[in-house]
Amino acid sequence: MRRPSTIPLFPLDTVLFPDGVLPLRIFETRYVDMVRDCMRNDSGFGVCRITRGSEVGEPADHESIGCLARIRSWDMEQPGVLQIWTRGEARFRIIDREIRPDGLIRADVTWLPDDPDEPLPVEFEDCAQLLRRIVADIVERETDPMRRMVGEPYRFDSLAWVSNRLAEFMPLASRAKQSMMSADSALARMMVVRDLLRRHGAL
Repeated sequence: MRRPSTIPLFPLDTVLFPDGVLPLRIFETRYVDMVRDCMRNDSGFGVCRITRGSEVGEPADHESIGCLARIRSWDMEQPGVLQIWTRGEARFRIIDREIRPDGLIRADVTWLPDDPDEPLPVEFEDCAQLLRRIVADIVERETDPMRRMVGEPYRFDSLAWVSNRLAEFMPLASRAKQSMMSADSALARMMVVRDLLRRHGAL
């Protein structure tokens, strides 16, 4: 799929990883309009971690590397309030940005290479087993696949998929997650994740 060179941004106090699931409650006019445009055009929006400012009000400052979010399902809790479930796709780096009169940020971006589809090395099998238990618990608690905090297919044999899922599930500061999401190598990300899990007695 051809990726656009300009996308709308949604700065958030969180980090979205490729293939990650992110539910959002949308009520500000600029973002309601953005979501409607995305659904109408079958397009996505960029999620970037906030570095200064907040999710509401004045446009926030944010990281230069983010992840494209694609809307998978939606619901309207009440008039003017949208609940959406999104899934991360590709990472991007911001080249330039423009703040529109309504406060929505649009950015010129370049797309970062996707992680290679490499098999999970056997040395990380304990990490995959931990992830299997986490996913099984999520599936047990949420019967609707579209609203689970992990999206199918579950690729426990994929180095990139396992490293991304464990990184996003770990109770770490958003700055640390940003560093792992931005890493050039899935193997490097996996090694950091495994070391953190061992340090905290999870493995």
